[in-house]
This record gives sequence, C-alpha cells and structure tokens, in this order.
Amino acid sequence: MTTATTLRLPEEKLKLIRAIAGYENRHLSDIFLELSEEYIERHRETLEFLNIPGFTKECQDGLEEIKKGGGKTLIELDD
Repeated sequence: MTTATTLRLPEEKLKLIRAIAGYENRHLSDIFLELSEEYIERHRETLEFLNIPGFTKECQDGLEEIKKGGGKTLIELDD
C-alpha cells in the first residue's frame, strides 16, 4: 500500500530532480521511492546495532570514559 505525503525541498533541488526525472523519463514518485530505499538500507546496520541489548548504554559509557581521559587507543583495541 502506498500513501501520499508532502515533501518540502529547496526549489533549486526540486528543479534539478525534475530535470533528471525528465531526462530519464521517470516519475518523481519512483525517484523518491528509490531514494528512501537507499536511505533505509544505509541505516539498517545502525538499527540492528541499536537492537542489541545494552549496546546504547555501552556506547554512552564509553563516551563518558573518553571525556574523562580514559579509553583505549586504536592499537590497544585488539586486546
């Protein structure tokens, strides 16, 4: 099922996308669907990490440790 939505873009970008769509003989909706699929795929790994129990807390604790001058160097990470 598809639904309609309003998308606000700067006029310059919309003109370019329309020009490309015309050149490729494609509908704007097809281009935006492709862009959304690419965006989701790029962030899929992040979403998988966030589903690991305790992952977010571990990252936050690590950042706090770094702010306090702790943590490991890249060379030490192999240990």
